[in-house]
Amino acid sequence: MDNHIPAIDELIKLFAKLPGLGPKSAKRIILKLINNKESMVKPLAQSLAKVYKSIVRCLNCGNLKIIEQVCVCEGKNTFDKICVVENLADMWAIESSNIYTGHFHILGGTLSSNENYEQKNLLIDSLVRRVKKNSLKEVIIATSATIEGQTTAHYIEDAIKNDKITITKLAQGLPVGGEIEQLDDGTLYSAFKNRVPVTSE
Repeated sequence: MDNHIPAIDELIKLFAKLPGLGPKSAKRIILKLINNKESMVKPLAQSLAKVYKSIVRCLNCGNLKIIEQVCVCEGKNTFDKICVVENLADMWAIESSNIYTGHFHILGGTLSSNENYEQKNLLIDSLVRRVKKNSLKEVIIATSATIEGQTTAHYIEDAIKNDKITITKLAQGLPVGGEIEQLDDGTLYSAFKNRVPVTSE
């Protein structure tokens, strides 16, 4: 890597931006790929190109969907509750724990205490529409126990509190500052099972 080949340097920079990776880890991954061009680089490039061309974010629920195909949120599900999460990783963590059955709504991020949600492109308006359209009985706010996560939760509570619906949030087992995707199944189970109604101050 000391030859500073621009294309390789660019790859290292890109990989180093991925969660959990730094420059050293990125270099090791790139070396592995380069040493296995046919078996790894070619199929990886093809898969990335396919995802780039065919996968988009659903503007109704925030989940991923194939272009020109109906999203799972448009299916004929009869769930009476919806779980609101910050990102796809949170949804996948909850799904894999098998502790919840119902609709999901992926916001696509969080608010800070001094930020307008429109600047963040969060799917809060579509959440309000889904709550009304599907005649849901419960909205479970499963944002992280960070300042941004709680700020977002409060904004959502205000946006839907006039509807005749129970709003709950995750409870015991969710550590302060904790992010949903990093919790183990036992902690998630406890947080869901002991969720509590949101009360207006």
